[in-house]
Amino acid sequence: MKGTLPNQNQRNLFRPILKDIINPNHELIILSKRIDWQYFEDSFSPLYSHTGQPGIPIRTMVGLLLLKRIYNLGDETVMVQWVQNPYYQYFCGEAEFQWEPPCDPSDMVHFRKRIGEEGAEKILEVSIHTRKDEIRSTNDVLIDTTAQEKNISYPTDAKLLIKVIKRCNKIAKEQGIDQRQNYKRTMKKLLLKQRFAHHPKRKKEATAALRKLRTIAGRLVWELERKLSEDALKQYQEILKNCNKIVVQKRNDKNKIYSLHEPETACIAKGKAHKKFEFGSKVSFAVVPGVNIIVGIKNFNGNPNDTSTLEPALENIEKISKIKFKNAIVDRGYKGKKMVRGTCIVTPRPPSSRQPYSKDTMRKKCRSRAAVEPVIGHTKHGNRMIRNYLKGIVGNSVNANLAAAGYNFKALLRRIKEHILWTLIFLGSKYKIPEKLIYKLT
Repeated sequence: MKGTLPNQNQRNLFRPILKDIINPNHELIILSKRIDWQYFEDSFSPLYSHTGQPGIPIRTMVGLLLLKRIYNLGDETVMVQWVQNPYYQYFCGEAEFQWEPPCDPSDMVHFRKRIGEEGAEKILEVSIHTRKDEIRSTNDVLIDTTAQEKNISYPTDAKLLIKVIKRCNKIAKEQGIDQRQNYKRTMKKLLLKQRFAHHPKRKKEATAALRKLRTIAGRLVWELERKLSEDALKQYQEILKNCNKIVVQKRNDKNKIYSLHEPETACIAKGKAHKKFEFGSKVSFAVVPGVNIIVGIKNFNGNPNDTSTLEPALENIEKISKIKFKNAIVDRGYKGKKMVRGTCIVTPRPPSSRQPYSKDTMRKKCRSRAAVEPVIGHTKHGNRMIRNYLKGIVGNSVNANLAAAGYNFKALLRRIKEHILWTLIFLGSKYKIPEKLIYKLT
């Protein structure tokens, strides 16, 4: 059942309301008035039942998700900050200062699952709508892709085979199966032999240990397939299928499994000197040049070619921002297409017999594409996209959309703060207010 918030203007006889103790010119207060909270109420209300105990109010949950992304906090740390900060509480719709967290951190997990990918896209849509006047001033959009890394350890054959052995032992214990041998002691000895496996003096021993680990893993998987009941086989069908694939996969195979708990993880070669491979999913960014607003973000599972991501990315831009851009400026990785969904694809090309004006215009457009790189970097490091902790394919998309929304709102907060500062400086010069007092007011 959907929960309700108190009226923020309703006064209490015994306790002061938040409006009386906070600065009305604080950037979070101004931002809370610009966001259409009723849109979230109308969109997410059908996801709740009409019976049972009232849940956490929708504005509180959406506000917590936004604060987490804007200030780069975790599910637990945002609760700690919320109790200490009256501006966080007012932003989430509270009328009076609260001494306890609004919910358990696990409730944020349940709310993300409730709204899903569509709900995360609606939050991003609102972040774009708050700055729609700035977006309409241009016909261009910058598009580029990046890797969104999953929260997994660097996959090696030995690591994966050890996980298969441990998972098989766990399933056997849950189902009460009497194993011939669990290989716990043998596994530790073989893992020690894998240390410094590339050293010439240890390579032969390490290769033999890896071969033995593969044999043991395959033996335990096949033993489970023989001894499990039909109902249990159906229950663990997907896990056993992935375990079998890990046991038999070779170095140059396609569609390999790099993580047992995240089998959809793909290997993306980015060519970076410090990190040759990244394991996760590919994400397409769409940024408006000049104002640097993210107007579209699309997650792709696997490692598709950049050119094949153009059409879904442009479709996503039109769906979320409700704007059709004339030009999409991309890098040389998007070769092969000049027009997609009525949008002209602009890529750097060698000089030709064009007029000088046209040549300079194209050069400026292509140079502006570099602005998308710092936007991607700030979204990753400042809005919790550097490592994706959300589970599954849906978690990839939800994490990307919420990170983009956090980036847009953070940029808007910065603009609000700058506007307040310049307004006070103007008034200070007009009415001769000391500069120290101006900076204290901000």
